[in-house]
Formats: sequence, structure tokens, C-alpha cells
Amino acid sequence: MENRKPVVELQNVKKSFDDKTILKNINLTIYNGEFLTLLGPSGCGKTTTLRIIAGFESADSGNVIINGERVNDIPPNKRGVHTVFQSYALFPHMTVYNNVAFGLKMHKVPKNEIKSRVTEVLRIVKLENFADRKPHQLSGGQQQRVALARALVNKPLVLLLDEPLSALDASLRKGMQKELKQLQRALGITFILVTHDQEEALSMSDRVVVMNEGVIEQTGTPKNVYEEPNSVFVAGFIGDINILNGEVLGLGDGGISARVEGRLCAIKTKKSLKIGDRFKLLLRPEDMRIEKLSENPETDGLMIGNVVLKTYKGATLDTLIRLQNGTQIKASEFFDEEYEDFDYNMDEKVSIGWVSGWEVVLPDEGA
Repeated sequence: MENRKPVVELQNVKKSFDDKTILKNINLTIYNGEFLTLLGPSGCGKTTTLRIIAGFESADSGNVIINGERVNDIPPNKRGVHTVFQSYALFPHMTVYNNVAFGLKMHKVPKNEIKSRVTEVLRIVKLENFADRKPHQLSGGQQQRVALARALVNKPLVLLLDEPLSALDASLRKGMQKELKQLQRALGITFILVTHDQEEALSMSDRVVVMNEGVIEQTGTPKNVYEEPNSVFVAGFIGDINILNGEVLGLGDGGISARVEGRLCAIKTKKSLKIGDRFKLLLRPEDMRIEKLSENPETDGLMIGNVVLKTYKGATLDTLIRLQNGTQIKASEFFDEEYEDFDYNMDEKVSIGWVSGWEVVLPDEGA
């Protein structure tokens, strides 16, 4: 990304409402042609960040740079960015064509150009046969496309998407996710999406910015933030995670020997740790492995627990195991011809380990 041109830059941006700090010194560079997602729980500051880029809110301090120009004092309609809102905000009395053409008419664009631009953008969003319909005659997905077309017809430098899919049902939402990503690739426009849906962020984005309580916790590719979270918050917010307690017993080449939830094990890690350090071991459910107990489980080097819950999910079986010390671990295993070998009985005692090399080790900040 560093070789591509920055299109939006936030420099030391701060924002408060009623003496409550919403954004704390945000620094972020967004590059031309990328699909970037601001991801985080409600109240983390992601929508405020988007509104500051759009110009609907002003930063208390810091700079907003768009296409190399400081735009702090420039109104929204002159920033070269357009926003698609969660509500779509379509004019109910206007046809699809007139909804899309409205902004161009306000800017007194010539009629012939309006017609060609609206016709082209309706073709892009696959609504060319719906130009004469009113919003109430459209499905939710079609209304969302009209809102997209209305923004795209203005040829924005950046398109801002404020949770535009949240009102759609699950199946339609997944379809629109694919369409949005394909549309962005085809147009080459910078998209900035706000969402609290982790799966949506991972499946659509070139980069994900994970926010929490007004700060950026981590920025990276979807693969990076999922497989290499830099905090317990990021790990817990993006997908399911098992968080286990460990203590360093010895140091080795490329790893450590440790006690994890009472069991002795070897862990691969590049973290700089000392003997006696406490740490958090983060493991995804799909990296866990359940085994039938051997005759001598104490020599397995694995943790021991009882099956307390099984959840059938079609392609996978999720098993919740309670260790002897009370810690609960979730394992997610794919079905195959060996299914019968891991269809464990409720309350059955099993041993559980993990795929070596997929561990994430973080210092225990509370130790």
C-alpha cells in the first residue's frame, strides 16, 4: 500500500461530545483504490471518524487531508466524497432515475450528460430496467443499489459506506457484500466502510481498522488481524477465540516451554519472554484438536476436560469442553468420513490440544 497514493489522511484527529472523548488522536492513511473497513463495537468512534472525513462533523483538533488538500474548513459537497447511509434516504415520490439524477440536476449538469451518466450508473448497478419505478416498488437490495448509484453518478474520489447493509436479511446481505466488492474492483474507487460485523469486514476489505473506545487497536489485512491479533480485544472481537493462561518455564530456539492451564507444553513464539513471565495464549476454535483419552493421559502433554455442549452447524461440529480447572474451550471440527471418531458424548472426558505453529502469545497485562 505504501507505494500507492494516499487519498485520505487523518492526522492527530480528536473529537469530543459533551465532555466525552470519542476519538483520541486518530492517525490513519487510506490509499487510492483500496477497500478499507472501520470495524468495532457500538460507540468505538468508527461512525464519527467517517462523518469527520465526510465533513458532517468537524474535528476538535488535528487535520483531515483529502487528495493532498487540508479540508477541515471545506463543506461536505466540495470534498469529493459521497456517503451511502444506512437508511438509504431515497426520495419516495421520485422514480429511480430521478433519485439518481437529483444531485446532477442541483449542480446544473447539462441534460444530455445527466441522461448518459444516470443510464450508465444504473447499468453498473444492474437497475437499468427499473428506472421508472418508485422506491416502494423495489426490494431492500434494489433500494440499496439506488443509493449506491446516486452516490456513484457524481464520480466521487471516495465513497463512504455507513453500515449500508445492516437493514438487509442475512442471505441478501451476503449477496450484496459480493456485489459491493466486485463493484469497487471494477470502478477502482476508494471505498471506506463502517461496520460492526466481523465477517463482513473480513470478506470485503483490503485492510481492516479495528477500533475500540476512540483508538485504533490494529490495522492490517483481514488475514493479519485474524491470525495475528496484537491484543486480547482484537482477538476476541474478530471471530471466536480461546484465551488460556500460561506461564513461561523455559526458553528455547524459536519458542518456550510453558505451563498452560496446568498442563506442560511447548509453544512456538517470537515474543521476547523471560522465565516466570505470565502470558495469554490465544487459539482459534478451528485450531483445536480433540482426542479420545489414552490409557495414560498424564503423559499426553494435553489438557483434560469434559464435553459440556455440542453444536451442529452443517459443515462443522462445535464442541465446548470444560477443563478440570473450570476454563472452557471451544473446538470447531469439519465433518468428514471420520465423523464418528469425534462425535463425542456429552460429559465424556477427552484430551484437547492444538495445531502447533498457530498459537498467538500475548503478555499478560494483568500479571
